[in-house]
Amino acid sequence: MPDLIAWAAGLTWAEIPEPVRAAARLRLLDGLGCLIAGVRRAEAPAAEQVARSLGGPPEATLFGHVAAAHPPIRIGAAAAAFGNAVAMHALDFDDTHATGLVHATTVTAPVTLALAEQTGASGEDLLAAYTAGLEVVCRLGAAAPHAFHARGVHATSACGTIAGAVVAARLLGLDAATTAHAAGIAASGSSGLLEFLHTGGSTKQLHPGFAAHAAIVAARLAAAGATGPAGFLDGANGLFAALAGRAPDAGMLHGGLGERWEAARITVKPYPACRLSHAAIDAAALLRRDVDVAHITAVVVRLHPDALPIVGGAGLPSTPYAAKFSAAWCVAAMLCDGALPVEVFDDPFRPDIVALARRVAIEPLRQDVPTAAADAPGHVRAQLAHGGVREVGVPRCGGAADDPGLDELLVAKARANLGERADAVLAALAALPTAPDVKELVTCLA
Repeated sequence: MPDLIAWAAGLTWAEIPEPVRAAARLRLLDGLGCLIAGVRRAEAPAAEQVARSLGGPPEATLFGHVAAAHPPIRIGAAAAAFGNAVAMHALDFDDTHATGLVHATTVTAPVTLALAEQTGASGEDLLAAYTAGLEVVCRLGAAAPHAFHARGVHATSACGTIAGAVVAARLLGLDAATTAHAAGIAASGSSGLLEFLHTGGSTKQLHPGFAAHAAIVAARLAAAGATGPAGFLDGANGLFAALAGRAPDAGMLHGGLGERWEAARITVKPYPACRLSHAAIDAAALLRRDVDVAHITAVVVRLHPDALPIVGGAGLPSTPYAAKFSAAWCVAAMLCDGALPVEVFDDPFRPDIVALARRVAIEPLRQDVPTAAADAPGHVRAQLAHGGVREVGVPRCGGAADDPGLDELLVAKARANLGERADAVLAALAALPTAPDVKELVTCLA
């Protein structure tokens, strides 16, 4: 069976089927939109400040919040990737691979962009490296579904560090053996604790930044002669044993490479909130069409059991970011407004949402066919003042790779996130496969 890391190190753009190429380009567009939205709203000021202070040679662009007199600047690639990755993830609006429960783009894209800018890589090289990184991070997460999260580890950070190192090694021109060392070194830098779910903190927003920075450092260390352990994935103290508590599914990790593409299965978020609540939010949107919210006296939301520890917590959120991880609050907001835009999370104490959220109970979803938590059905039941009951269920949330309207959703979302940059960025991305370098794309983003 081929090795995932060696395969990813040698993957060429010509070997990637056109549907996968198209999916990758659209996921990159989505990620860049999330990055610029995070920058425009100054959602990660501490990370931007620290990235600027790290400085370094003018290798790559850190996209700054111009309205705050912090224009984009060129700094060291590792520092730029750190700041850009945090900004891309800060709104929790970035894509998700449902089975692996990883945000696939939020580490791989910032590393790709920074190293492509540093090395003068062509647009084709950027796209091939980015697609390889997507496949690696998705397969790493899906090889042990929910196992990282069950042990309190953020899979995006744990798996993204390794995928980012593969991307960085490719763009630095390292061979397959040295790329494997880079991935092995990166595995020792994998982390990401989910304690923020219980006691607060902004650490989850920072995880992709840590991963992107560590990925580039790992690749540079490998290039300088440092080595990683051969068993960094499946060894007795490798990534899966240490952080997931189980052996990886070898078929998911290495099987069907070049034939089955997990990168083409990455879902896109319609809402800037944890994906595990999205099916319930979709059900609430349908319920609102038939029910006067003023008549609702109680609501029951059913979630996949694996989602309960992450978005099913009791109590009301105390910060805007915490609201993104409260299914009760998100469902209440959708019932109140009929939409869940970025701006609604600015005030987690809005009286009408809080009053309804207090009447939301969360229960485990019982289902005959096991599914990943991020791909599970959503179910909402409302008790009405006159004694009636309304129930709505959806088979899964929107934004899946096979949704008929996905491309339109993705482009509309990107346009809203990119604002005045949208047309120029879309044109630069369309031209990227034949572009000699990434200067035009970077200029449009900046």
